[in-house]
Amino acid sequence: MAGTLEGIRVVDITTFVLGPVATQMLGDMGADVIKVEPPEGDPTRGIGGKKSPGMGSFFLNLNRNKRSVVIDLKSSSGRLSLQELVASADVVVHNMRSGAAERLGVDYASCRKRNPKVVHATAQGFGKGGRYFDRPAYDDVIQGLSGIPGINRRMSGTTGYIPMLMADKLCGVYLHSAVMSALFHRERHGVGQAVELPMFETMTSFNLLEHMADHVHVPKEGEAAPPIGYGRVFSNVHRPLSTRDEPICIIANTDQQWNRLFEVLGKTEFRHDDRFATIGKRMENVADLYDLVESALRERSREEWLIAFAAADIPAGPANDLQDVRGDPHLSDVDFFQILDHDSEGQLLMMRNPLHFSESPPSLRCGPPRLGQHTNEVLEGLRTMRVEGARD
Repeated sequence: MAGTLEGIRVVDITTFVLGPVATQMLGDMGADVIKVEPPEGDPTRGIGGKKSPGMGSFFLNLNRNKRSVVIDLKSSSGRLSLQELVASADVVVHNMRSGAAERLGVDYASCRKRNPKVVHATAQGFGKGGRYFDRPAYDDVIQGLSGIPGINRRMSGTTGYIPMLMADKLCGVYLHSAVMSALFHRERHGVGQAVELPMFETMTSFNLLEHMADHVHVPKEGEAAPPIGYGRVFSNVHRPLSTRDEPICIIANTDQQWNRLFEVLGKTEFRHDDRFATIGKRMENVADLYDLVESALRERSREEWLIAFAAADIPAGPANDLQDVRGDPHLSDVDFFQILDHDSEGQLLMMRNPLHFSESPPSLRCGPPRLGQHTNEVLEGLRTMRVEGARD
């Protein structure tokens, strides 16, 4: 079955992580993603183990379902080829700063002249109109500005990043969603548009969804501002809890879930404890609550508790490390990890797109491309389109 974006051409002028995450998702949905690379290639081609030059593992995990075209944008002939690609595209995505985009003719105004219906999507560190606009930015900088090290410090006393490329990956997902929305708008109204994703604002909106907390209430004149931050997650008890052997992750939210949890723990007397009677009271007394729960959990093994909690429909799971995730039986059940035969890299272990569509499912059609693998194929296609257009 065809994907939701079959027939959509995406010109991908992105590097590193954020842009490639978004365009890989578009490719999974069936779009023809043409990855435009400089002669030296995307820098991530050099990161990680590799079987062939320029095919580092980092690149392999971010660039499936794409075709690679090498174009030297510093040359006039290269810029002309890119303009022809833009004219043939439904979507253009880049993560250049504004000055570089204008110099190379891939800013929205230039692309719109070539293709009035194009969806032009950009990702930069900061939004227009702000004092940080056009500053360079990568994941660490954006994590820092959006408060990630601060919430880590508030919880553990240690300032630190989340140990993943959180800002890059999440903003890539936001960018994919924005492109899909713009394509839907074009389908309804027949017009393209510019889509701009500022990383700082995006990550701040994501981080503060729960952490605005009582700060959402605007104080009256003379009143102190309410505190900011969702208190439960800053408690030192907000962590996997100890059992007799291995730690366990457990969470109850509703009154019913807590009553069932108290029953399974053999602590039914907690049901009538005023400190834990309502969700508000439990938040106020979260340290006492978790201490009592952990004390009860230490009486049995993690596996015993997981079986008991599953029977009582209480949300719980193991505290996995990365290797545990790789071997998780549920992921095997749903065929999450799939083997792809690559023409130069041999067998690759790929994660399939997790979304399900009944009529137009995502697919893993082709592996990450070698540098410039499709240059002749794509540019010859543009020449054919020129000839046919002249005949018309």
